[in-house]
Amino acid sequence: MRGACLTEMSYSVKEIFLTLQGEGANTGRAAVFCRFAGCNLWTGHERDRADAVCDFCDTDFVGTNGDGGGRFARAEDLAKAVASAWPARPAAHAQVSTRARPLVVCTGGEPLLQLDETLVSAFHAADFEVAIETNGTRLAPDGVDWVCVSPKAGAELILRSGHELKLVFPQPGAEPSLFERLDFRHFFLQPLDGPRRDANTRLAIEYCLAHPQWRLSLQTHKLLGIP
Repeated sequence: MRGACLTEMSYSVKEIFLTLQGEGANTGRAAVFCRFAGCNLWTGHERDRADAVCDFCDTDFVGTNGDGGGRFARAEDLAKAVASAWPARPAAHAQVSTRARPLVVCTGGEPLLQLDETLVSAFHAADFEVAIETNGTRLAPDGVDWVCVSPKAGAELILRSGHELKLVFPQPGAEPSLFERLDFRHFFLQPLDGPRRDANTRLAIEYCLAHPQWRLSLQTHKLLGIP
């Protein structure tokens, strides 16, 4: 999954926060979310939504003014900021299983515009397991522990393997059948939020029942009222 440059860069982050993963295979797991600023499928400004490749995004990824956000000159600085959001650290001598390790979820916007091998290594040095949530239009750097790809209609899918494929449904032009043969461990349909969420949820349920390869993913963080 090599794709990012090895040269260290500065990082623009919208926000850093501790929460429970609300979607997909890791639902319910505590994680520090590192939301990178910027995306290649939408500017994030409402005036541009109608012309965006992804016109249904409901995330604020513009700027660096969120809680914990900012511009980080070094990967180590960003890793320290993420580590400071984790509530408890195991003792340095403790034998910690992979499942028990702290988790950082790199999201956006589009994290692969900024995430590089240097930052992945810095997260690992801080004892974090590294997950990404990406639109799949760029390759991931080596070392990422969990790859979640969410394809978008109208965007070329470059990253075609990983741990989970999470498809917002329905999307005309991004039908599940287009992705079912890709190299992923888990396949999720996530109902498109908005005024037709209930109808979209019923459609997703019907599709999963008819095509058991797919599992339903709900945005439980929205149901619970957590970030």
